[in-house]
Amino acid sequence: MICVSIGRTRHKMVTLEHQALAQKGAELVEYRLDYLSHLPDLGRLLKDRPTPIVITIRRAEDKGRWRDTEEQRQTLLRQAIVQGVEYVDLEMDIALQIRRYGKTKRIISFHNFRETPEDLADIHAKMTKLDPDIIKLTTMANSPGDMVRMLQLVKHSSVPTAGFCMGEFGTASRILCGKYGSPLTYATFSKDRELAPGQLSFDEMKNLYRFDEINAETQVFGVLGDPLAHSYSPLIHNAAFQHLGMNAVYVPFRVPKDKLQATLRDFDWLDVKGYSVTIPHKEDVIGKADLSDEAVQTIGAANTLWKDDGNQWHATNTDYLAALQTLAIGLDSEPDNHFVLAGKRVMMLGAGGVAMAIGAGVAKNGGILMLASRTHARAKELAERLGCQHVLWENRGAQYADVLINCTPVGMHPNVDDSPFADNWMREGMLVFDTIYNPENTLLIKQAKQREAHTISGLEMFIRQAAAQFELFTGQPAPIEHMRETLRQELSPVRLKP
Repeated sequence: MICVSIGRTRHKMVTLEHQALAQKGAELVEYRLDYLSHLPDLGRLLKDRPTPIVITIRRAEDKGRWRDTEEQRQTLLRQAIVQGVEYVDLEMDIALQIRRYGKTKRIISFHNFRETPEDLADIHAKMTKLDPDIIKLTTMANSPGDMVRMLQLVKHSSVPTAGFCMGEFGTASRILCGKYGSPLTYATFSKDRELAPGQLSFDEMKNLYRFDEINAETQVFGVLGDPLAHSYSPLIHNAAFQHLGMNAVYVPFRVPKDKLQATLRDFDWLDVKGYSVTIPHKEDVIGKADLSDEAVQTIGAANTLWKDDGNQWHATNTDYLAALQTLAIGLDSEPDNHFVLAGKRVMMLGAGGVAMAIGAGVAKNGGILMLASRTHARAKELAERLGCQHVLWENRGAQYADVLINCTPVGMHPNVDDSPFADNWMREGMLVFDTIYNPENTLLIKQAKQREAHTISGLEMFIRQAAAQFELFTGQPAPIEHMRETLRQELSPVRLKP
């Protein structure tokens, strides 16, 4: 069950938000009474409540906002129990001072905002002796491995345990705890009102990750990267799972570059079936694979890691094929006709991982590749690797090209007024392919249309590479139109946020 935390300074706003959450399908709400600017009026707050409630009053030492005495705090907790609130949250050091009464269930809680202690199991064992109905363990994850230790404890606990980690390294545990038997996870009212580090919104928990449908049989997939805050991969993969009625979830795994191999070993316990791989892991992740396909061997980088029925890991690069398909479509050909590039002069901007994949595809299929990047040394190195012409960044507009490909982040949201290529360098009839998909209609694309060039956006490539990953992960055809429409709706100007 998802417990949604409400922390507001006024009684009226608490009740209004509770009513709004109930209408959206929330089943349990936590009232953080320490946020109120005045002493709580329990009678007013508990009257006509639309769903069950957890009463929580956090002290300053527990990162709460309670400003009055400890005696007053404990008195309020006892009053809430007497008045029949469904749940009350008691820190483990005061649990024995507040006795069980009536039907109120006791959540015995422990929080550590600095780390996930090595003696986590010992702390949990002590909490089992404090007359809990539910144990709540919340710690800061300083590495992805901390999350695994927490979920292992949740799975093996004899007492219902809501256990998960805070921070970006622990985000996935807030979702996956349901797979291992956690009776609760916590969410916030909205994205912009986080009450704890790494907390997700109710909408994300309910509709994006479908927490209430997660069980022991749920298959786990995810994206590996650092950072991951703005990844749209969870959105489109989870939308595809839901569309096909699959018992699967796709989560973000933030993993530092120096911890990748150790983390992948730790994650073997999670039985992850497949990973999308992004910066900075596309080269190092190959070391996890038992088998690497031709695309990976050609490029030297992978964006996909997936496990077959024999538990062997395969590495591939779906950017490679997706880029070729996208270029073929842009050149008015069938997606699988990669030879349409033969003899075409292609100017590629950028020298990062995407440029490496696209450049290798262009060169292998007969395109005459020219490469320019703002980072001279990196561009020269990639040009030598691909066996193509290196063009100085300042000379990029002086070359005749049939195809222009932008693999730089120039023009990406929020810097939508930037373009990596002057409009007077474009010509009628050339193809302009911008790998950026947020926004879909970049300034570069707008300029190209004004010059009557053919255009194709990065959204097509992004969806095609994700669809290819989905098929490798699941063995089923991807609902590509549904994935495309889901992303377009999310990226529409009405929804874009600064």
